[in-house]
Amino acid sequence: MDKCEHTGGRVSPSKTSLCGEHEIQTEAQSQEQQQRPNPPGLSGVSVASDRSKNQPVHFKKDGETKVQNQHSPKISSSQSTNIKETGLRDDLDSVFMLLEENIVSFVKSELKKFQRILSPDYSEAEIKQEEDEEVNSEEKQQKRSNREALLKIILHFLRMKREDLAKILQSRTSSGRCQIKLKSNLQKKFQRVFEGVAKGKPTFLNQIYTELHVTEGETAEVNSEHEVRQIETASRKPDRPETTIRHEDLFKPVPGREESIRTVMTKGVAGIGKTVLTQKFTLDWAEDKANQDIQFTFPLTFRELNVLKETKFSLVELVHHFFTETKEAGICRFEEFQVVFILDGLDECRLPLDFHNNQILTDVTESTSVDVLLTNLIRGNLLPSARLWITTRPAAANQIPPECVDMVTEVRGFTDPQKEEYFRKRFRDEEQARRIISHIKTSRSLHIMCHIPVFCWITATVLEDVLKTREGGELPKTLTEMYIHFLVVQSKLKNIKYDRGAETDPQWSPESRTMIESLGKLAFEQLQKGNLIFYESDLTECGIDIRAASVYSGVFTQIFKEERGLYQDKVFCFVHLSVQEFLAALHVHLTFINSGINLLEPQTSTSLVKMFKKHYLKRLHQSAVDKALQSPNGHLDLFLRFLLGLSLQTSQSPLQYVVTEIGNGSNATKKTVKYIKKKINKDLCPERSLNLLYCLNEIKNYSLVEEIQRYLQAGRLTKKNLSLAQWSALVFLLLSSDTNLEVFDLKNFSSSEEALLRLLPVVKACSTAILRDCNLSERSCEALASVLSCQSSSLKELDLSHNDLHDSGVKLLSDGLRSSQCKLKALRLSGCQVTEEGCAHLASALSSNPSHLRELDLSYNHPGDSGVKLLSEKESNWKLDILKMDHCGEQRLKPGVRKYACELTLDQHTAHRKVELSDNNRTASAVREGLYHDSPNRFDCCQILCENPLTDCSYWEVQWEGNVLVAVTYKGIRKRGNSKNCWFGRNHQSWSLQCSNAGYSVWYDNREVDLRFSVSHRVAVYVDHPGGTLSFYKVSSKGDLTLLHTFHCTFSEPLYPSFAFGYNSSVSLCEL
Repeated sequence: MDKCEHTGGRVSPSKTSLCGEHEIQTEAQSQEQQQRPNPPGLSGVSVASDRSKNQPVHFKKDGETKVQNQHSPKISSSQSTNIKETGLRDDLDSVFMLLEENIVSFVKSELKKFQRILSPDYSEAEIKQEEDEEVNSEEKQQKRSNREALLKIILHFLRMKREDLAKILQSRTSSGRCQIKLKSNLQKKFQRVFEGVAKGKPTFLNQIYTELHVTEGETAEVNSEHEVRQIETASRKPDRPETTIRHEDLFKPVPGREESIRTVMTKGVAGIGKTVLTQKFTLDWAEDKANQDIQFTFPLTFRELNVLKETKFSLVELVHHFFTETKEAGICRFEEFQVVFILDGLDECRLPLDFHNNQILTDVTESTSVDVLLTNLIRGNLLPSARLWITTRPAAANQIPPECVDMVTEVRGFTDPQKEEYFRKRFRDEEQARRIISHIKTSRSLHIMCHIPVFCWITATVLEDVLKTREGGELPKTLTEMYIHFLVVQSKLKNIKYDRGAETDPQWSPESRTMIESLGKLAFEQLQKGNLIFYESDLTECGIDIRAASVYSGVFTQIFKEERGLYQDKVFCFVHLSVQEFLAALHVHLTFINSGINLLEPQTSTSLVKMFKKHYLKRLHQSAVDKALQSPNGHLDLFLRFLLGLSLQTSQSPLQYVVTEIGNGSNATKKTVKYIKKKINKDLCPERSLNLLYCLNEIKNYSLVEEIQRYLQAGRLTKKNLSLAQWSALVFLLLSSDTNLEVFDLKNFSSSEEALLRLLPVVKACSTAILRDCNLSERSCEALASVLSCQSSSLKELDLSHNDLHDSGVKLLSDGLRSSQCKLKALRLSGCQVTEEGCAHLASALSSNPSHLRELDLSYNHPGDSGVKLLSEKESNWKLDILKMDHCGEQRLKPGVRKYACELTLDQHTAHRKVELSDNNRTASAVREGLYHDSPNRFDCCQILCENPLTDCSYWEVQWEGNVLVAVTYKGIRKRGNSKNCWFGRNHQSWSLQCSNAGYSVWYDNREVDLRFSVSHRVAVYVDHPGGTLSFYKVSSKGDLTLLHTFHCTFSEPLYPSFAFGYNSSVSLCEL
């Protein structure tokens, strides 16, 4: 190919003029110039005359100037300075006069040419001949460069008045012709897609394209979790406003962000639609629908780039090689155009991409390895004006240094409405579409997987066939059943299309069995290595000939794909990772059933296995469970689900022509269930327990989940001591149900640290976590910090109020706040025994990560003046919209609820006529004689209110004698009469604790609950008005508190402490 010289950077004046059009003349040239007066050191002619053509400005050498000055008379330094300044001004005037003349000449010449291009008798051959007459490639490139620059300006002004002429002009220039041809070829390439085989016919992309849910991500940090886990996590994210991005707006400025976007990284799990997204972006550009400010779009895949590993290219040569239109147009200066490079499939890259050690390259014409080209292109050393779009699976995102990425986006796949839209587009029959959508919603695992567009297609393929062939029959409910039927459908298609059989013929011919066995072996061996794409060497290792692989990909196109890169090198892959995992599990299952070999552990005697096959099937499952639990990132999770699901008799029936010997595995399945439950009862991490519960779903054992459902329905969960397995089942139930996880309140389950630690996956999935007054310690803070630091966390609001966390707990929590992954907007630490030390930890965390937190509640703590100053500093780099630091002081450092002690005063105006007050209205006693005049505010029954309305957290203690009610009530409780609407606890406006020598009982809405506790004549009350809790305690002689009862309510009005008296009874408010 023609090699283009690099012409960027500074240009030597010995080669070109200021406008780069003409050769330099010598002093001997054109003696006529000497007749014109010239400034010192400058020789030139007017470009208005013919003599000026090809004769640009010539700068004399320094030596020549010095020789002329050797015999000059001596002058003073001040005179010298004046002369130099005058000479410099004259030089600049002359230079810019000539520059203007040269530019005007060049523009006039080019304008005439552009006018000829627009004329009706335009001849492309004539213009091309003029371009070819340039003397050398350097002059040709320089002229083209200048012409393209001028063309941009002309098109800009022309579009203001005549858009039609602008389009014609652009289409008739060399770059315009190249762009039109490139767009045409890209349209042909991307306007149709193969959604599986679709009976051999491609589908128009614009016809089936469903807009994907693309959001602005946080960082390009790696997420190495199994992608099914990531999909399950994404499915649990509550529907809330997010920064969604349309594919056509990918490079457009983001509101609030000043810097331009050069490089975008888009993450998404396999099959989520990243490649289709890039194809849609390219197609819209090629069809003039979007991004017309871009002159050239160059879509590349790492699969294609992999095969060039040993080949050297310059960046220009690489573009010419993939996009021959640019070579034919002779375009070598891509910095003059707005260019987008799409690099699809970073996770499939087999190039080193050594950003730290690769040489720095800035010359687009210098040849090197593709690896070096890519690292320099991504870093911006090569073609810094270009835009880049890189797509990848999350596990490979960290191959690109974060500083090289301007924006990270994430493809979330289909939202729930988009899933329905897909199936309605796929099935024109509304009733059929409705039934399929309804069925998917009944199976949570299927509904979750339908976040992935490829799985939607698999599901549609299977259900379409099942509905057609099994009218009224049961539809597949588990993932295993879905993939088995998918395999059956593909075998049917092979029989009909390639073997010319009928739909009623047995689908498993010997050839089909051989193909499935070979593909299963490839899937299993490559899954163990972590390979998702395969080259000839990978196939050879598995004993598959490249020609056989091509046959498989031609027959089982919807399972195994063949693609071609440069030079027709063949690349193979399964249509989706889940298909590879299913075939790998099928290979392990069939190998055991047919030959007795357990591929998951050291070989056991085959004859023994065949003799005791049922026993060893249990062993196969147990070894698979153990291996999956040992996998560091859950990479065998889905494989395990498929392997266990294949053991069911209902799963084996469709495979009867593949499995040569079917055994009744029901007994082995029961033992597997027992083994899994035993594992769940161990202290596993939540993700592993969840996957084991999904495994129980695959073998249709729902006992654990049903047990928890019964507890929830009966409202007995808070009173049960759950086993580890039951906690795991509760997490599974909450995460896999349709329950809205927007708000999670720990008190609905159990107000304990153990409950929180067991339910952390639920906390991670919710938007708001209410953990108020749950007896949490710094141990919980450490666990919650890990949630805040987690990439998949959805937590935006965290309420930890009224837990004695101390400064040590706040320090641990601050580690999570520092994380760049933290999305928390509101943190409530009211009454957590925080001092100025804790405030310093919070200030440090906010300074490290100032972008997220907007509300901080530190009321009922003891921050001191320094703590207040630290967090309310106006010059800080964070911005808190709400900072609460009221009700603070040293008394707030008391442990437990006593930190909320409040001063109360009895209200004489509400006292019954026979209630006597004393001790500055802090003691009340029932007496025989009436003491007060009648009043509308006075109770007709023997009761009294305090003056103090309570709207926050409050605590008080009471010494009692006789038979009393210690209560709280709304002010509007009925006071006249002696009915139940007046007595505390007999209505829905008041709550009371009845105290007598016989014991305690609590009352609400005329319902009594007896409490079995020994009697103390001192009791305490704690109200958390915002949290909706009212607790009664008995106080021992040593001051210890014993909880008697807690009411959980939503208080709609301020509460008033209140008391009721039997005969000869009294209460006294205690000093605290």
